[in-house]
Amino acid sequence: MNAQELLEQFGPRESMDYDLVIVGGGPAGLSAAIKAKQLASVNGKEISVCVLEKGSEIGAHILSGAVMDPKALTELFPNWKELGAPLDTQVTQDEFLFLTQESALKVPNWMLPHCFKNEGNYIVSLANVTRWLGEQAENLGVEIFPGFPAAEILYNTQGAVCGIVTGAMGLNKEGQATDQFQLGMELRAKYTLFAEGSRGHLGKQLIAHFDLDKDADPQSYGLGIKELWEVEPSKSKPGLVVHTAGWPLESDTYGGSFLYHLGDNLVAVGLVVGLAYKNPYLSPFEEFQRYKLHPKIRGTFEGGKRIAYGARALTAGGLNSLPKTVFPGGALIGCDAGFLNASRIKGSHAAIKTGMLAAEAAVAALAENRSADILAAYPSAFKNSWLHTELNQARNFKPWMSKGLYLGTLMVGIEQMLFGGNVPWTVHNKHADHECLEPAAQHQVINYPKPDGKITFDRLSSVFISNTNHAENQPAHLKLKDDSVPTNLNLPTYAGPEQRYCPAGVYEYVEREGQSHLQINAQNCVHCKTCDIKDPSQNIIWITPEGGGGPNYASM
Repeated sequence: MNAQELLEQFGPRESMDYDLVIVGGGPAGLSAAIKAKQLASVNGKEISVCVLEKGSEIGAHILSGAVMDPKALTELFPNWKELGAPLDTQVTQDEFLFLTQESALKVPNWMLPHCFKNEGNYIVSLANVTRWLGEQAENLGVEIFPGFPAAEILYNTQGAVCGIVTGAMGLNKEGQATDQFQLGMELRAKYTLFAEGSRGHLGKQLIAHFDLDKDADPQSYGLGIKELWEVEPSKSKPGLVVHTAGWPLESDTYGGSFLYHLGDNLVAVGLVVGLAYKNPYLSPFEEFQRYKLHPKIRGTFEGGKRIAYGARALTAGGLNSLPKTVFPGGALIGCDAGFLNASRIKGSHAAIKTGMLAAEAAVAALAENRSADILAAYPSAFKNSWLHTELNQARNFKPWMSKGLYLGTLMVGIEQMLFGGNVPWTVHNKHADHECLEPAAQHQVINYPKPDGKITFDRLSSVFISNTNHAENQPAHLKLKDDSVPTNLNLPTYAGPEQRYCPAGVYEYVEREGQSHLQINAQNCVHCKTCDIKDPSQNIIWITPEGGGGPNYASM
């Protein structure tokens, strides 16, 4: 039963009206909600604001390294320390290593570009920072609805966005209504801000519907895989930040690792792999696992305990790939648009700043009794902000690094060290990530070591500690446009890359009656969006599952 049939049988939907509806309870969405309420309070005018979050609670789907630049947070809450924001571990030391399989070359700090230095920044759990932002938003009167995914965009008769529809609940695997069925609700708004994170389900639709990326470079993504460890006290070095480039990735594959020492003997470790890689035999998950076996790295984890795991795509194209961020009735903010600064491996400060700028534009429009208009003040304010200056100086980072480790390092060094990023040229990305995958016949199989259960692990045990759960009796939220593509194209041409690029074991090829079939284990999905990005024929479509499904990250 499709959405229209359900509406005809069980409708009409209930609806609620707001001045501002925000899709996504991450740093961007919550900062927008907070700023809107702050401005309304100053102006003496009450506005209604609600935030929808598809996770079971605020922070449940938030995963990041993360070293946080507090600049934007300080603008939002100058007294964030007094308010108890969980920024507790200030960076005390930066290390940058170039790895080969057996050795590590430390780059002297005086040779590091400014973008790789973290003085004044904090090592955080972004999930916990987001929970704190959620508390501040609720204190200001923001209505927050966790466990309610935005499944559909509402348009008015003039074609402007006028809100969203929450996902229906209580459907079985065949899409039929059960006894627990509940029709989705319409949340109507004068303005709607989309803050779903990288490769947002509705953001992707809006970009296509309004042709927002027609003047931008193809977007570029990376897959970040992270673990949180409790290490032996003697190995804990709170405030230490370590980044690496090189091994285990080949020099033509963009990527790098991070290792951050928090307090309480906790260490966050992860690997980011650019999704423009060519070799279909490459497995980002397996690359991450063997990275931990490097002689310079593994000692940190020997005798320790892995306590959390997660994965998430990040939008890394930067300023060159940024789509238009406004359309009639709304705007894209944070990583839904792609404001992450890949050169700094930071996006939370950009998410907070863009949320604030969009909120300022929306509140100003509401004060003038405008609705469903284009918030032109938002992109204008961004262009005049410190964030635009920062992203402009880093605009060539990802295109250069996509040309290989050695050339990329040389050119980034020249641009950042000699020119401070203020160069008169711009390097462009010309291909979407899924277009870069090459046939398996052009590559060699990569033989990864088997997991030892102490330092390295398999996918299923990893998904288990991500606390991922989806109700089994619901429609699969991973759809194929054409069921024949996996076995007719992906398997014979690319050796079935789905089973390797997915970090959660969602996709596997199984034999049935002597023939291979793609099996989709949707319950394992950690909502990383890699399949939606990397599938070579763009045959896989990620849609929102029933509310509250997915990972439940505690301190990621």
